[in-house]
Amino acid sequence: MPPPSPVNPASLVPCAGSSALIAPGPPTASEAGGAFLSSVLVPAKGSAKLTVSTPAFANGGDIPMENTQYKGNTFPGLQWSVGPAGTRSYAIIMQDADGVRNGQPFLHWTMVNIPTNVTKLDAAMATPPAGAMYGPNYKGANQPYLGPRTPAGPKHRYQLQVFALDTPPRPDAPPTYQPINTP
Repeated sequence: MPPPSPVNPASLVPCAGSSALIAPGPPTASEAGGAFLSSVLVPAKGSAKLTVSTPAFANGGDIPMENTQYKGNTFPGLQWSVGPAGTRSYAIIMQDADGVRNGQPFLHWTMVNIPTNVTKLDAAMATPPAGAMYGPNYKGANQPYLGPRTPAGPKHRYQLQVFALDTPPRPDAPPTYQPINTP
């Protein structure tokens, strides 16, 4: 099998912004992983933005325990606005902006090849929608949702980032975090 092709920054159609789920706003200089967030490494082209939300908590609010590894690890559900003209698929990346492991931010969840007719993932989703597939997280390739497990201390900011892509879906999921952000 050939190695997966990287997501090319030029292929990103205006992306959602990252929806900060613990603290609002873009990454700050004090966030260890902020400079490595996909939305920073692979910025959107153009000025359009997607609106991203979850029924489980408000933007900037605390993630409920049932959506963490401490209790349940249940996917919270996610919805976003329709991508701009030219969108061919969506990709979602969940990262911890305050944590770095092996020189990269903690990657909790990725899903790629989400069809353009899908703009909502139900709470407690156990399998990707038809055509979509899980990507890597910090436990390895092709992993389902892995909620936060924040260590004792200050709150961490988790970014759920939805990207509208104008390139064809990939034949396979990226095996690691690196190809996701490599031009």
